Amino acid sequence: MKISVLGTGYVGLVTGSCLAELGNEVFCFDVDQRKVEILQSGGVPIHEEGLPQLIERNVRTGRLHFTTDVARAVHHGDLIFIAAGTPPGQDGSADLQYVIAAGRSIGRHMQGFKVVVEKSTVPVGTAGKLRAAIEEELSQRRSNGDHAAGSGLHGVPVAIVSNPEFLKEGAAVDDFMRPDRIVVGTEPGEEGRQAREVMTRLYAPFNRQRDRMIHMDVKAAEFTKYAANAMLATRISFMNELANLAEKVGVDIEQVRRGVGSDPRIGYSFLYAGLGYGGSCFPKDVQALVHTAATHGQRLHVLEAVRAVNDAQKLVLIEKIVRRFGEDLRGRRFGIWGLAFKPDTDDMREAPSRIVIKALLVRGAEVVAHDPVAIPEARRVLASDLDGMPELLARLSYVDNPMQAAEDADALVVLTDWKAFKSPSFSALKTALRQPLIFDGRNLYDPEIRSQGFDYLAIGR
Repeated sequence: MKISVLGTGYVGLVTGSCLAELGNEVFCFDVDQRKVEILQSGGVPIHEEGLPQLIERNVRTGRLHFTTDVARAVHHGDLIFIAAGTPPGQDGSADLQYVIAAGRSIGRHMQGFKVVVEKSTVPVGTAGKLRAAIEEELSQRRSNGDHAAGSGLHGVPVAIVSNPEFLKEGAAVDDFMRPDRIVVGTEPGEEGRQAREVMTRLYAPFNRQRDRMIHMDVKAAEFTKYAANAMLATRISFMNELANLAEKVGVDIEQVRRGVGSDPRIGYSFLYAGLGYGGSCFPKDVQALVHTAATHGQRLHVLEAVRAVNDAQKLVLIEKIVRRFGEDLRGRRFGIWGLAFKPDTDDMREAPSRIVIKALLVRGAEVVAHDPVAIPEARRVLASDLDGMPELLARLSYVDNPMQAAEDADALVVLTDWKAFKSPSFSALKTALRQPLIFDGRNLYDPEIRSQGFDYLAIGR
């Protein structure tokens, strides 16, 4: 099939590359000339396991192309996936300007039937706005005498589909190629029927052993994505609240997690206590769902609490550090293990490390940080966070080895649960630190390390 993907962020790049791997001819469009040049030269602008090999293989075989020519991309694709960003607005709503701009580009250049697929996470009702944007461009073309625009939307028909992604950063390629479900929302009528048939053909390779497709109407599909992320965020905040209580009553939250998770109605996923959720999805999607409810005169009390708990949780380690050393951290040095919001990615969006590091620097501390892959992105993001505060930035440095970060530090602070951090040489770590003190924001270690002389402060343990 001929497919175009508008947007080459995490979702667009993984979607385009994986669809090319299935044998489709895919054009990926982006307005960012520099990003497209990187991709055309064989580079990958994000860290995602397995993605560089996937891109290289499909570019070499001629199934995957990158372009800044939107007209070329629109002309090529019978299916056009919109994977534009939907950043949060100041009021918490999802900013749809890039999605709508993509729709306008489609309307401006389309010359035949197109199935337009929302891959971006968008609020309920976006499909209607997308259709209106396409129709407006077609109407303008007709008024200008462009016969390729037809006599109406049924002259050059278009079908809008919602096909939300359920990709975990760090495992996105595997999630796409081995989906547990494929949600497809279509409009009523003949165009919706055609779109459903096209999407069924597209995803047929995933349905040979069992049908993973879940068909629904387009609004329900838009809602499903938000509902799924909100549920997962709720589990995380729920467990963090219990962890904070567990400390006060003298209970190890890890034992509780095992006991609760063994119930098949609950399960173990997303029940780990820590510093809260971050990244590009959960924070903005919870916010957007709360905003959607507000525009309909409803409050989502649970999700409001989920967000408040998560914001507070990012400061839990700072509270522990201040209780230990006091508010004035001048002369103190802290080694940081982990900068990305989660392992196997270099994504710093909403990463707890940004909150923790700034809080340490503001209190006068020196910070030495290590992350296996996120240092370049962390340099950029933290420089922006500390813009106008050169005296703070001067006390932040980065090292390529985790033990270097711990060297001569008053304490080690663990912020991301990378596998490389899970089994360190505790004897070497004890020698490196000024004192054997660990603040563990990801509950990476067994509290039994206290028997080796470590002062170990974790979350709910």
